[in-house]
Amino acid sequence: MCFLGFSSGLPFLLVAGTLAYWLKENGIQLNDITMIASAGMTYAFKFVWAPLLDHGRIPGFARLGRRRGWLLFAQLGVVAGLLAMAALTPAKLLPFVLATLAVAFFGATQDIAVDAYRIEIAPIEDQGALVATYSLGYRIGLLVAGAVALILADHVSWRVVYTAMALCMMLPIATTLVAREPQVSHTRPVGWRAAMRESVIDPFADFFRRYGWALAGVTLLFLLLFKLPEQATVGGIMSPFYRDMGFSKTEIGAVTKIYGIWIGIVGVFIGGAAVARWGAWRPLGVTIVLCGCSNLLYLTLLTHQGNLLALTLVISVENLTLGMLGPPTVAFLSSLVSREHTATQYALLSSLVNLPGKVLGFFAGGIAMVTGYGGYFIITVLAVIPAMLLFAFLTPRYRRIERTQLALPRDG
Repeated sequence: MCFLGFSSGLPFLLVAGTLAYWLKENGIQLNDITMIASAGMTYAFKFVWAPLLDHGRIPGFARLGRRRGWLLFAQLGVVAGLLAMAALTPAKLLPFVLATLAVAFFGATQDIAVDAYRIEIAPIEDQGALVATYSLGYRIGLLVAGAVALILADHVSWRVVYTAMALCMMLPIATTLVAREPQVSHTRPVGWRAAMRESVIDPFADFFRRYGWALAGVTLLFLLLFKLPEQATVGGIMSPFYRDMGFSKTEIGAVTKIYGIWIGIVGVFIGGAAVARWGAWRPLGVTIVLCGCSNLLYLTLLTHQGNLLALTLVISVENLTLGMLGPPTVAFLSSLVSREHTATQYALLSSLVNLPGKVLGFFAGGIAMVTGYGGYFIITVLAVIPAMLLFAFLTPRYRRIERTQLALPRDG
């Protein structure tokens, strides 16, 4: 799971924050940078093709099994896309953008496969350990795609950097080849109509059937809002922001990526310990508030431009709270998923979590040009208010469900 987490984390920044530095150095305007670097929005729509991973097989990859076959296919797609980006460069902007979208598509497909693999490989009581280990690998992947890529870019061309990133995918590919396939039986539907019902309609209907229309509807609205502050600051807006604040790529890489990643890993294990001690729901509420409000600290950089101490303080708080939010989020989403529709339902729920922030990030450059960076960060924090009102409404219901799940015998 650590190596698969690395595989998921690596392409994410290469089509978002890291890509934005490359685009900025080629003289592309801020609003265009945030739009191009929002290729990661593809991750928010992965539920659209997730049913294929639950019910389809790829010729030539099927012998690896359903999960590993799709996983290897997606990993090879990421490698091909990164090599295409390195070959084309932003000088050939349209085909370069298409290659960027391909990396985002295959990266999102890989995430679907990894999440389904994680949920199917072990029972629910072991998911906390798997999530923590996956998160460790994911953040190391972010470190390589962020800090290492930025520091390398100060000494070699971006073309060489992206080629090196493609080569880093060889370790996850080897992991996929030697991993074991989950022992989960999937019934094959008979006929096209049955296939469409089982792959597209049933996963959505099952969620509303199990939780009821009212609870399911409010839950989906909550999922749309609670991670908006975090998602709105992981796209293309932050790279130009740091550069406009007077920091070099090496300084940004060292503080926000190398140092920040390890602080985030500390946060992940704090969040994982909190889930083990109190379950997913209570830590989720606390970390939503902490993570959302941490965006206000970016305002201090506006008055302390080029100050590494101020940057270190902001990154310390932001990454610690962001890391703490991860395990409760994944544990809560995993608890909502039916094993009959693992890939589709988890992809849908995780997409809903990320979609609004991705949309806001797409327009981030235009918003920042109108309101200034400070106004943009304040806007991202305001989403915490409706999210926590929904959290308060849902608390008695999910606390009751959580207690029921803990009371069930583990060998049943």
